[in-house]
Amino acid sequence: MDEIRVPVLIVGGGGAGLTASMLLSQLGVESLLVSRYAGTSLLPKAHVLNQRTMEIFTEVGVAEAVLARSTPPENMRSTAWYAGVAGDHDGYGRKLGGLEVWGGGYTDPDFVAASPCRTANLPQIRLEPLLKARAEELAPSGVRFHHELLALEQDADGVTATILDRDAAEQYRVRADYLLGADGGRAVGELVGIELSGVRNIMRMVSTHLTADLSPYLDDPDVLIRWLVNPDFGGSWASGVLVAMGPENWGPQSEEWVFHLQFAPDDTDAADPDKILERMRATLGIPDFAPTIHQISPWMMEGVLADRFRSGRVFLLGDAAHRHPPTGGLGLNGAVHDAYNLCWKLAAVLAGRAGDALLDTYDAERRPVDKANVDAAVAAAMNHFAIDEALELSPERTAAENWAAVRPLWEDLPGSAEKRHALNRALGAQTIEFRHHNVEFGYTYDSAAIVDDGSQPYVPLDAVRLYEPSTRPGHPMPHAWVEREGTRIPLNTLVHGGHFVLIAGEDGQDWVDAAEKLAAERGIALRAARVGVLDSDYVDVRCAWLKHRGITSTGAVLVRPDRYVGFRSAAGVDDPLSALTTAFGQILATDPH
Repeated sequence: MDEIRVPVLIVGGGGAGLTASMLLSQLGVESLLVSRYAGTSLLPKAHVLNQRTMEIFTEVGVAEAVLARSTPPENMRSTAWYAGVAGDHDGYGRKLGGLEVWGGGYTDPDFVAASPCRTANLPQIRLEPLLKARAEELAPSGVRFHHELLALEQDADGVTATILDRDAAEQYRVRADYLLGADGGRAVGELVGIELSGVRNIMRMVSTHLTADLSPYLDDPDVLIRWLVNPDFGGSWASGVLVAMGPENWGPQSEEWVFHLQFAPDDTDAADPDKILERMRATLGIPDFAPTIHQISPWMMEGVLADRFRSGRVFLLGDAAHRHPPTGGLGLNGAVHDAYNLCWKLAAVLAGRAGDALLDTYDAERRPVDKANVDAAVAAAMNHFAIDEALELSPERTAAENWAAVRPLWEDLPGSAEKRHALNRALGAQTIEFRHHNVEFGYTYDSAAIVDDGSQPYVPLDAVRLYEPSTRPGHPMPHAWVEREGTRIPLNTLVHGGHFVLIAGEDGQDWVDAAEKLAAERGIALRAARVGVLDSDYVDVRCAWLKHRGITSTGAVLVRPDRYVGFRSAAGVDDPLSALTTAFGQILATDPH
């Protein structure tokens, strides 16, 4: 049996695996990606790409292609709740309420200030081919679809995997230093004895990908996700959720859609395409609705997390490590962020610049974040029932009773003001799904690869909704536009290519000199500069860095290659070289102590 030798074997060709492939290629690490499937996803699946993900996609050179296919910002500003779509009742199709989503098409000042990248929207059925093409461009012989992992064994020095080429019906072995399990939990986790635990069987859902012209019935081009709370059925999940999928037009003119429907766990109609079509017709209120159906996908909503993310030389990423409801769009984004946290660490260890203990911080950093994502997604899914309560809709009531309950929203009747404000409050609570900026973007790390500076622990104003920029170690690097030699760039792009970044105040040249000396001696990829408004290497033209830097003009901040602050000194010290030597020793796990 032939054997291939490669530093990193990636099992799985979805968002996590393809992102890992691209990142490792840019870090100069050879990898081989294998996927048991013949091609990329046949289902739309996840679609929201948050600001951190778009920053990562910018770094690996695929963001431009993604944005070219993404929903335009004006068509993804909001979500809304409607009393069905059409029908002979005078309430059909009425908009009951709405919310901005994920920065409101990059109009929310907090989102604009947080990142140079806007939230994008592109279903995986169209995203993954772009990621695959870029991964193949960066590693022409490093991506193999229709190649299935059959077995793996690991020892103190590496992992040996048996792979089946499903086209040639031939097996071969791969010997790798490390293996990344990004296969959605289909094989790798079980092979190394890692289990997932949590809440299962939350809801039984059926997602139908279809083509249909709904433009005669729909308004509101800014709405991306439509909650069809048809009073004939009662409730958000009990009715249906309609999501635009483009691909050429968006808003009401979208050619393709995904229709999500909830079924009881024992409802046999969930496996009957004719019954599903009948249900869609009834929910929409369009008896002759005749879409072209591409795929019907039944699935069970769950919120589970791997007991650990590392087993020896094997690491789990994405759905192999965590699965949860689609509410909030945290699954695919979390998968990309997993890869971003792990890959620079693998590159450092493989190059001999870091100790193995650095790899332990992948679990220490990502598992708490992914657990928070699971909890947030489950909470957001269940919170939709609070909206139903505010509307006083229930599948247990008659259609007439449900219609009478919502009529005060558009007619001035006794109790209308109270009813409208009750819905306002319920929709405000759903910002845990549609404005969870601190969950999706501002999450923090606490591990051995973060040097505590002794500052007061961070206490968020709102742990879910408000991202508060900070340079406290463990926080993501704040965004700032800076200029140098007539060119304006986002400051955080200095990490591109796997670089540490030392940012000193205007009077912190000694930090810059020390960092450059240490990097040269140890072969560390590092960029060092003074950032300020006046005497500086990069000019803080909007004073955004000054606002959040948390240091004096003599202090310094050290940012890791994943944009997270690893070390901070609020002011100057007598021996910057010694301080940085100690900091790098802790971050890279090379300190013998």
